[in-house]
Amino acid sequence: MTDRSPILVAPSLLAADYGHLAEETRSVARAPWLHLDVMDGHFVPNISFGPPIIAALPRDTGAKFDVHLMIDPVDPYLEATAKAGADHITVHIENAPHVHRTLQTIRALGCRPGIALCPATPPEAISQVLDLVDIILVMTVNPGFGGQKFLESQLPKIRTLSEMIKASGRDIVLGVDGGIGPETAAQAVAAGATMLVAGSSVFGKDDRDAAIAALEGPYAE
Repeated sequence: MTDRSPILVAPSLLAADYGHLAEETRSVARAPWLHLDVMDGHFVPNISFGPPIIAALPRDTGAKFDVHLMIDPVDPYLEATAKAGADHITVHIENAPHVHRTLQTIRALGCRPGIALCPATPPEAISQVLDLVDIILVMTVNPGFGGQKFLESQLPKIRTLSEMIKASGRDIVLGVDGGIGPETAAQAVAAGATMLVAGSSVFGKDDRDAAIAALEGPYAE
């Protein structure tokens, strides 16, 4: 993380060239986090990659591996994901029937636990687990595919979650994922987001450093 902005940028490897994943990972070394979307074709209508690919990615950039599990069931794959090198594991409230246990397991595996919400899920759905999470991820598109348009209907949810985090007194990262570019990033940050997942707006650019810098801000207070 640079000292230029408090905003974390997590480039999403979903938008990278899968034929050159090592090079693509190193091309976004400026970013403090690398977002890794694990999709199963069941919970979301797409298939991406799993723990073996995560384990094969280079770690020499120093970026934290921010793994987003969009799979159902999720619990059987937590240990394999942690062993593959995940630093953070985010699961969805929509498919974690025993979410307390799931989040506790993630922390016990040595990873920071996160909880994600699909667009139709209200912020109150995670009110009972704020004491267990380090990351909240608001999906600003319906999950499954990159390149979708940012849903502005999620901005009030981001604001509500930001207030919930402040009230909790805990240091929780509030991320947004989907349709993020410089303009929508500014909207999300204004609503209270502190982490931005960006796919094509980073990996679709020739100058990845400049693309990440554009998302880092600065943003008006």
